Amino acid sequence: MRPLRPFNFNTSAELFPAAIRKKKRAGFTYRRFGTAAEAVQFAMEQLPTDSLNGAYLQVEEARFDQNGIRSLYESEAFPLPRHRKPVEASSDAADAA
Repeated sequence: MRPLRPFNFNTSAELFPAAIRKKKRAGFTYRRFGTAAEAVQFAMEQLPTDSLNGAYLQVEEARFDQNGIRSLYESEAFPLPRHRKPVEASSDAADAA
C-alpha cells in the first residue's frame, strides 16, 4: 500500500451522498463544507450507512469514495475529535418510552 500524499483538511470540500432508493423520503443531498475535515466528519458520523455507500467527497481535483473518506477519517492527521456514529436509536427510544 502506498502512503497517502499530504492532505489539507482545511481546504473546502463538496460531499455528494448517494440517494437512498429504499425509502420514500428524500435522503441527504449535495452539501458544501468550509473544510474537508468537517465534510469527512459529517460523512462518517451523520450520514446513514446507506447514504455513505456510493457517496463521494470532492476536494479540489481529488475525489474520494466511501473507502477514501473512511481512510481520511481514520488518518492520524485528521484534526477533529472523532465521535461514534449513533446506533439506530429508534428501538432504544421506543424502549425508553
